[in-house]
Amino acid sequence: MDQLISANLVDLCAVLMLLTSVMAVATTRMKPLITLFSLQSVFLAAEAFIVAYTSGESHIYIMCALTLALKVVVMPRMLMYIMGKIHVDKEVDLSIGIPGSLLASSFMIFVSYYIAEPLISTMETVERSCLAISLSIILIGLLVMCTRRKAITETIGLLMMENGLFLGAIALSHGMPLIVEIAAFFDVMVAVIIIGIFANRINKSFNSVDTSFLRRLKE
Repeated sequence: MDQLISANLVDLCAVLMLLTSVMAVATTRMKPLITLFSLQSVFLAAEAFIVAYTSGESHIYIMCALTLALKVVVMPRMLMYIMGKIHVDKEVDLSIGIPGSLLASSFMIFVSYYIAEPLISTMETVERSCLAISLSIILIGLLVMCTRRKAITETIGLLMMENGLFLGAIALSHGMPLIVEIAAFFDVMVAVIIIGIFANRINKSFNSVDTSFLRRLKE
């Protein structure tokens, strides 16, 4: 694959990942939010495949397959199941309105490029431009976690942050060691399961999965 074509495809996948993060900030429905996470993971898997092909790092193919299996198929189905199990309201509760969230996202993207620019100028790999985008995705995922009140949507913010971390690992060093990446995948998987149980408990206690109800707990 030509180096220029590879670089363009890598940049395209990274930009599409960032776009799904921004769309998630502007989404007020829970089911489309899960779909956006799944779509972001598809772009991440495509990016991993291109990097694996151009760099010859065979372990990235394994991470590409795990991303497709877990983040595109298994985790979205688990989140949909949890959503149906606890009969959660499909409307997403926001601590900050959509205009404010989009403004914050724009600021985070600007800050990410400002921070990453000195590093990008010293890198020679085709995926060097992904570093700023990965930092943007991490910060936007954190924003989703902080501005949403339902446990499931906060989980999606966490998963988007993990996608950003994986993208950053690819940009910096063609991924982490295989055993570390697999451990990270299954850590996130366990976290989703635990948060699902946690959300079910909140729903039984408060008839809602709004985490702001936890502030009412007293010793």
